[in-house]
Amino acid sequence: MTSDIVVRAINAAEHEALGELTVAAYREVGETDEPYYAELRDVATRAALVPLLVAVDASSGRLLGGLTYVPGPGPYSEGEFGEAAASIRMLAVDPAARGRGAGRALVEAVIERARSEGRSSIGIFTRPFMTAAQGRSGALGFEREPALAWQ
Repeated sequence: MTSDIVVRAINAAEHEALGELTVAAYREVGETDEPYYAELRDVATRAALVPLLVAVDASSGRLLGGLTYVPGPGPYSEGEFGEAAASIRMLAVDPAARGRGAGRALVEAVIERARSEGRSSIGIFTRPFMTAAQGRSGALGFEREPALAWQ
């Protein structure tokens, strides 16, 4: 993990900021599904049901990004990954903070957490325009599973 980035659980005071950051990040990379933005902004509901992690600048405390960690079957699980798998949803990095390692730090934190919980694998869906996420995922050992592709 990059030493100038801290990954931790989200604070309630950060819910609105993470929601807006997530929408900005998805817009920046090409997500144009306006109805989905309401779900992306609803951080409070997600945080009440599953863990949310944020990446913050260690010196300033500035929010750099965040994600929804789905520890297995249940709320926010997309189901296709199996009973023993964790998954990542709604991974977003502030467009102004891209290239600093926040996305990588978030994914590495999930890998560590899933291992400690005994999860057999971690799934993440990406869309064709999410090239940075695909590159990062591949660099961290994720492999594309064509049987699960829905687009």
